[in-house]
Formats: sequence, structure tokens, C-alpha cells
Amino acid sequence: MSKKKKRTKKARQSENKAGQRDYGPKEDEGGRLKKAEEQSEESRAKKKQALIWLTVGLILAVVGVMALLKFRTPSADRERASTFNLLLITLDTTRADHLGCYGYKKAATPNLDRLATEGWRFNRVYCSAPLTLPSHVTMLTGLEPVAHGVHNNGHYLAAGIKTITEVLAARGYKTAAFVSSFSVDSRFGLDRGFEDYDDTFEADLPFKTNNAERRAEATFARFSAWLENNYRDKFFSWIHYFDPHLPYDPPSPYKEDYADHPYDGEIAYMDFYFGKILEALKSKGLLDKTIIIIAGDHGEGLGDKVERGHGLFLYEETVRVPLIIWNKKIFPKKGVVNQTVRLLDIAPTVLELSGAGASSLPVQGKSLLPLMEGKEKKDRIALIETFYPRENFGWSELVALVADRWKYIQCPRPELYDLKTDPEERKNLFDSSPDITTKLRKQLEAELLMAGGQEMTKPSGSGPTAADTEKLRSLGYLSFAPARVASVLPDPKEKIDLLNLIQQAQMAEYEERYAEAEQIYFKIMDEIPDSPASYVNLAIVQARQRKMEEAVETLKKGLARLPDSEIVLVRLGHTYLVSGKVAEAFSTMNKVLQLNPRNVDALTVCAGILDTLGRKEEARKYYEQALAVEPESKFLRMSYAGNLASSGKLKEAIEIYKKLIEDYPGDQSFYQLIGIAYSYLGEHDQALFYLRQALAIMPTRSGYFNLAVAYEKAGDVANAIKYLRLYLENSTGDDPGSIAQAKAELSRLEKQAGQVN
Repeated sequence: MSKKKKRTKKARQSENKAGQRDYGPKEDEGGRLKKAEEQSEESRAKKKQALIWLTVGLILAVVGVMALLKFRTPSADRERASTFNLLLITLDTTRADHLGCYGYKKAATPNLDRLATEGWRFNRVYCSAPLTLPSHVTMLTGLEPVAHGVHNNGHYLAAGIKTITEVLAARGYKTAAFVSSFSVDSRFGLDRGFEDYDDTFEADLPFKTNNAERRAEATFARFSAWLENNYRDKFFSWIHYFDPHLPYDPPSPYKEDYADHPYDGEIAYMDFYFGKILEALKSKGLLDKTIIIIAGDHGEGLGDKVERGHGLFLYEETVRVPLIIWNKKIFPKKGVVNQTVRLLDIAPTVLELSGAGASSLPVQGKSLLPLMEGKEKKDRIALIETFYPRENFGWSELVALVADRWKYIQCPRPELYDLKTDPEERKNLFDSSPDITTKLRKQLEAELLMAGGQEMTKPSGSGPTAADTEKLRSLGYLSFAPARVASVLPDPKEKIDLLNLIQQAQMAEYEERYAEAEQIYFKIMDEIPDSPASYVNLAIVQARQRKMEEAVETLKKGLARLPDSEIVLVRLGHTYLVSGKVAEAFSTMNKVLQLNPRNVDALTVCAGILDTLGRKEEARKYYEQALAVEPESKFLRMSYAGNLASSGKLKEAIEIYKKLIEDYPGDQSFYQLIGIAYSYLGEHDQALFYLRQALAIMPTRSGYFNLAVAYEKAGDVANAIKYLRLYLENSTGDDPGSIAQAKAELSRLEKQAGQVN
């Protein structure tokens, strides 16, 4: 940029005079100014008065323009916002107080900090549940868990519940999601409305593991590739980073830089790949055209109280999350919101920014825009719950209400905290503040019932009415018995020693000390006999020690106690299959399907067993049911195509293989499979084209062999001999039978070639 030339004194004087002429009296028709000495006192007074009014008018005009700029109608901004892209970035297991923009000094988060500084930062944000799936369902539906029904990881979003994605897709947005954990796998229903839902990690495996995840680097790469092909379209995209979740294992150099604080290292690494998102948008000229919403789904205990991870309790460490909204053009004014808000409020905010309006979806949250515009000053009521203790360990669920300065936690041993004077929740005021407790308890009941579509009965005395308690129980909440009355389920606070034991077992398993983990899990099973996890975890470590009979007996013991446990049945089916007991595996998995017809693991096992037994048509029915639940599964699509090909339905198989090639262009195996199919159809040119493509991607022994066979079928003996020799030259370690077959075939072809020549 060139420097401005320095103005001379004479030039400045000339500019000043010119400025004075602009605001002075006008010339007459002859264009001449009357001389000052000819002006009468009267004319001077008039002119003085005129100047005063002119000056006032100018001031008022300037003020008016400024007012228009400052108080530009929200509708105009929101109308403009509807032309922008929308990007939701969720940071799994991320505490607000471990980001630099929230005052934390130990982790380097420059990219998040910059957007927080330039945009809007919300300081007091609560999730609906300290669990990944329920929290994300709330963000994408604008409904409380009591309304959408997803109370724990592994639950399915009921049919008929719409997401913001469906609304945005109908309004012309290109939609895509890129997730990093099995917890938000498409099978659970969050893919509704997304044209692309990228959860393809571990897609080549027959069964996704419950702890399947991928690093931010891989997830960003998928988003970047999608953006390359779709940046010209207005889009709504969701990117989910999972890295700060246990176990904390950041890659280098963050592993070394944060050796004493690996959780912070995971956050620093995640921030780096958040910066990569910004760079990708900027490279396409989209950064200023994209409204970015960044939110944590829940926090992490980190042992600050009793919990190392999350899910069991509702203390601030696990339920307070970061929330940042940024776009300098739509929100030229930056700021901080200190009022209580909820992740529940993200959905109506997105809908309002898109121009659809909150009324386009039956949301229970409220748009955040009035808070940002200064039109709303009050704290919002936050409902928080966790069903994790009940479903995983047979302990009571917890439900909390945050209202102004107070947090009330409903459970068998209720808790009350004054967050203003006691932000670390060290002093339980439940016994010393009965009036406040009664008020908040009643408010909590009313909020839950209203969110669940039920009305509260008229209050009776200081406690809940029997009718209200029954309604709450019908909604799935069991802990609403009168205070200090023994509950059906124990309070998680009573199980701290057991919780520590569970964490010891998990660490031993993670470090592959299976014998030690087995002994601890035996103790846990005795302590928690009604928990499905007790039997499953023990059976897993037994199987890893090749103790298959012991694993089967453990799971049978679990089913004797919990006959309708889906996860115990699934694990038993897998254990039978690995043990070679195919009939028992098939029977067990069909019992699973009686409980849950959408269980992909059970459907896949049953399909595979029938396929192996040659019952092709029966197998296809199971494959089709599994693909209806998980249509993007690489393994399922490949297996289904293989079934079709082996059943003589080669053209149908080819169409599936072609789609797999589109999705996985670097996987040479699909080129081989489609080439073999064309060869059997007698379409030799097509067969040779795809088989040569497979070798171009990656030379393999099977590639040489299959190409040799295809050349022979096409009548090209010379090339058949060439590729058989290449196979044999590289066949070290291959099946002896295959090598012997290739040698015999080569000998035959060489003789044939000799006869021809």
C-alpha cells in the first residue's frame, strides 16, 4: 500500500476554506458574494440564525444516520443472514473453563479465542445432558430429552421428530455432516435432512465398536473434500470433533507439550483443526459469508469432584459448556452474554437466522438473537438430566433445574447450591433452605411435565401431588419420591467407592492388563448384579484371554438376571460366533431382533451366517434390513453385492460396486470385484479396464491373478501367461493351494501357446 503524501500547511488552509464555503451562505444569481462590510446588522442576524438552524439540522441528520446504523432493524439483518451459509461446530467433552477465551491459561486455543473476541461469547451455557447423543439431539431438534426421548447414548430418535436440518434442506440449503464418534452414528437418527452424513470411519469393519472414533484431522479432511465440490452452494454443515474424550491421547507435538495435562493437549490439537476449518472457508472466499456457531456438547469432571469423566453427575464441570456465535457482517457489534442460556436455544437461533423462523419447527428453546440485541435481560431456565447411572449401573437418574442463582438436583439425596456465592458447589443447602427447595422442586416438576406434553395438577402442600409423581414416572423419571424417602434405586453419590473400582478396571483393560481387569470386574458384578455392563465387560476381558466358555457362562448368568437385556444378548451372540457355535449365534441374534428389529449387529451376523450356509435369498432379507438402518456402511454394501454376485445377479452387484467406487475411489478391491463380475458376464473389455485400474491403484497378488484369468477368458493367452508369472513371482506367503492352481494353469497355457506357435 502506498503511503499518503504529507499535506502542506497551505493545502490544509485551502481545504479548511473549501469546507467553510460548503457550510456558508450561498451565492446569488450572478454568482457573486455580498461583501461583509455591506451587510446590515439585520442581515447578519438572519444569517447567524440560519447558520444555527443549518448546524442543528446537520447534527440531527448525522445523529439520525448513526441511530439507523446502531439500531438497524433486526429483521433486515436476519433477512440478510438467510443468504449466508450456516456452520455448526460441536466440540465433544469440552469444558468452557478450559478455553483461553473463558480465562484459561494452560491450553493454547488461539483460533477459538479469536472468534470469541470478534463475535459473541456466551458465558453461562448449559447442556441438556452430559452425554454426547442426547445433547446433540437437543441441539438439532430444539427439544428437551423428555420430549425427544433420547435420554442416553445408544437410544434411537423416534420417527416423526423433525430436525433443523430437514427445515433447512427444504429451504434450499446444501446439507452435510462430518462426525467423529460412534455416539452420533447415523443409525441413531441424527442424519435426518442431511444429504451427506459422513460417519464412515470403521466402515470396512463388520461391526462398529462402541468406542469408534477418528481424530479431528481425519474429520476435517472429509469436510475439506466435500467443500471443494460444494462451495458454490449455500450450505448448512455440522462438524463434530471428539478428541477431548477419554482416553486423552493427543498426537505429537501436543502429546509432549501437554504431557502433564493431556486433556488440554487434546483441546489444543482440536483448536488447530478448528483453525483449518477457517482457512478452508477463507480459501474459497466463504469465511465472511458463513455464520459460525461453536458449542461444546458437555464438559468433563477431570476429578475436580468425584467424577473423572462425565455422565454420572450434574455438577458444573460436566454441564457448563462454551458457546460462540460469529460473523462480522451479520453481527458487526460483538459482545458477551452473561445470562443463563441452553444448548436447547441453538435450534431456534439457526431457524431464525435462516429465515425459516422458530415456528417452522415445534422447538422448546428460544432464539439467542434477542439477548444479542439487548432486547432480553432475564436468565433462562435450564433443565439438565442424566439417565446414564440408571441404564448403565442400575442407579438413580439425576434431574436438575438451574434458575437464576440456584441449582436444584433431584435424586434420592437431593442437592441445592447457590451458584452466586458457591460456584464450585461445595455446600449443599438442601436441609438449611426448605422454602427455596420446595419452590425449585415444584418448578422442576412443572418444567418437566410441560416439556413432556403434560400439565401439572394443582399444588398440594409443600410436596408433589401423587398425580404429578405418577405423571413424572410415566415420562421415565423414577427419582421423584418424597425427599429422604428410600428410592427404588440408589443415589450415585452412595457408590463413589464402586465408581473408583470401575475406573480402575477400565484403565487395566485399556492397558491390556486383562487378568487384573477380570478380577476387578468380578467384584463389580457382585456389587452391581442388575447392571448389563457388569456382565458384558467381564465377558469381553475373558474372551480376550481366550476363555470363551467362561465368557459364555458369564453372559448366561447376566441373562438369567436380565432376560431382556439387548446388549448382553448381542455380546453372547458374538461370543458364540467367535467360538464357532454358528447355530447358537444365529438363534441368539434373532432373539436380539425380537427386542430391537433395527439392531445392525444382529442383522449383519444373521445375514453372514445364512450367506455362508448358501441360503442366499434368506441372507439378502437380513442385509436389506441392515442397509435400511445404515445405508452408507461400506462393509454391508460390499457384503450385499457379494451375495448378489454369487447368486448370479451380476448386473445388480455391478451397480453397487460402481457406487462404492464413487465413494472410495482409492480402494482397488472394488475395481477388482467389478472387473470379475464383468468377466463372468462375458463383457471382456469392461472387465479388463477395471482390473487394470485396480493394478494401477495398487499392485496386489490377487490383482495379477484376476487379470490373468480375465485375459484368458478374453482369449489373450500371452497376457494371461504374463500376469500368472507376475502372480507367482509375488506369491510368497499366499495359500499353497492357490499357488499350486496357478502353476498348473500357467503350465497349461504355456503348452497351449506352444501349440499355437
